[in-house]
Amino acid sequence: MTASGQGSVHDFDCDVLVIGGGIIGLSTAHALTRAAPGTRVIVLEKEAGPARHQTGRNSGVIHSGIYYRPGSLKARFAVRGAAEMVKFCAEYGIAHKVTGKLIVATGKDELPRLHALVQRGRENGIPVRELGPAQIMEYEPEVRGLAAIHVGTTGVCDFGAVAAQLGAASGADVRYGEEVAAIDRRSWGVAVRTASGAVVRARVLVNCAGLHCDRVARLAGDDPGMRIVPFRGEYYELTDPSLVRGLVYPVPDPAFPFLGVHLTRGIDGGVHVGPNAVPALAREGYSWSAVRPRELAETLSWPGSWRIARRHWRYGAGELHRSLSKRAFTTAVRRLLPAVSETDLRPAAAGVRAQAVLRDGTLADDFLIREAPRTVHVLNAPSPAATASLPIGREVARRALTALTPGRVAGAARS
Repeated sequence: MTASGQGSVHDFDCDVLVIGGGIIGLSTAHALTRAAPGTRVIVLEKEAGPARHQTGRNSGVIHSGIYYRPGSLKARFAVRGAAEMVKFCAEYGIAHKVTGKLIVATGKDELPRLHALVQRGRENGIPVRELGPAQIMEYEPEVRGLAAIHVGTTGVCDFGAVAAQLGAASGADVRYGEEVAAIDRRSWGVAVRTASGAVVRARVLVNCAGLHCDRVARLAGDDPGMRIVPFRGEYYELTDPSLVRGLVYPVPDPAFPFLGVHLTRGIDGGVHVGPNAVPALAREGYSWSAVRPRELAETLSWPGSWRIARRHWRYGAGELHRSLSKRAFTTAVRRLLPAVSETDLRPAAAGVRAQAVLRDGTLADDFLIREAPRTVHVLNAPSPAATASLPIGREVARRALTALTPGRVAGAARS
């Protein structure tokens, strides 16, 4: 793969090439053209349309930001992004609703963690209300708990529709069905060849490839220092959605990035129950039968995968048990919703979380954005990235524009 020229505008197909047509890639494209009008942006997406993986396969929750460490990117971007997401949906007529949610403690051992969440919420500037058992039932008549907090800024929306609108409003050239096969980065810029044989030349490359972001980083010649270890989130839905009015969550274990099995009334009126988190046997492993030996070998060869397994095997065993046993899954749900039975749950579509794992087995806790020459890599952007997609997109765009034209972009970013 070659490219001629050393810098004339005519030598490039675009100024910034974005890999990945999920909500982060399309938000970045949108932010690029807003921050620096006239910037030529191309987005390459291997699927036939936008938001086919993490963006379009989640419970659609607009997260408040209450869970995340004060000062972290997740906390700052989720709090800001939640308000911006509601405004964006209203502006473009995208289905959404601000419902609020309950975080419910069902055991005495969870009460200290619940109180810690109250403090964290206040540090993050999120309004929270503490509830006793009777007050819980005022919000959710069928839910039981010792104590709870109500978070009023949580909501739900159609993130797939948001991603599509971001792409349309960006003015970028979004090319679907174009999987990246090779990347050639030189002093003058970057050339990307797709599986179809097309070559796209750009001044700057932005990697928003989600489940495949680490592989794209390696194609560009960079060592990302992490691997995506995919975790499948398995969902059921309630056959009787009247059992739940809004959103109900357990108190999460701070040692894990997962929020536990929760109940989410979506914009369509249905109630999702889940997710149960288990290792996926492929990057896009939406069922136990979806196995890609090469991708599984990549996961197993990464030292961090084994360190996670040794450190958290008890937690993982519980998730696996609930995956294989509907009765066990129902028992977990009944802690929050005692009225539910196995017959009240029917399988729903699964999702896969693109979790970055460091070599030492640490699960990347915050959003992870790294820069290399003429390249910006988004290496960890699972939930709440959809909620935070507008501020994430602006941050990634700022870095890309700085790499593109440092002098001009500094002014554009401030405006």
